[in-house]
Amino acid sequence: MKKFYQKHREVISYFTYGALTSLVNVVLYAAFVPLVGITASNAIAWFGAVVFAFVTNKLFVFGSKKWRSKNTLKEAGKFLGARIFSGVLEIVLPTVLFCIGLDYDLFGIEGFLTKIIVSVIVIVLNYVLSKTLIFRKK
Repeated sequence: MKKFYQKHREVISYFTYGALTSLVNVVLYAAFVPLVGITASNAIAWFGAVVFAFVTNKLFVFGSKKWRSKNTLKEAGKFLGARIFSGVLEIVLPTVLFCIGLDYDLFGIEGFLTKIIVSVIVIVLNYVLSKTLIFRKK
């Protein structure tokens, strides 16, 4: 088991923190949807999740050692750009899925099932972008 973890530490860590990021996203969504509706709560949830994801990815997943402000700002900029791309998907994709009939409530929360499905898609996309564009090792 230890060898398996050592061999796959980055992926395991990414998906663990990705799941926690999704949890942050979903909790914020659930808290705000009754107050501001689906689209605004998605935007609020996305922003909170992006901040959480950058910190955890830099520190714990990819172990970026670049702490000079120039390097951190460069990583943050790339990270934000990648997350804007996936964030647009996260905001638009539920509406598309609602239009094709995947608009089920879950736990009494409007559109919650679709929110979970979209979160899984976004986790995988963000791993690929982080690994190949943002925190790649030379």
